[in-house]
Amino acid sequence: MRLHVDKAADALYLRLDDSPIIESEEVSPGVVLDYNERNEVVGVEFLNLSKRSPQLDVQAFQYENL
Repeated sequence: MRLHVDKAADALYLRLDDSPIIESEEVSPGVVLDYNERNEVVGVEFLNLSKRSPQLDVQAFQYENL
């Protein structure tokens, strides 16, 4: 799993695995899901990140393993 923050695009992308992306769908304004050939979600993109969370400090992200 990889997490990528693009400050210039004001977006956050969570990639769940490395399978090829076959299709993408905007499921809510500014939320895009990427699907593989088995119709499984392999990526999630959040656009307009600063508007969604104005106080968000991407440098202070916390990661938790369960």
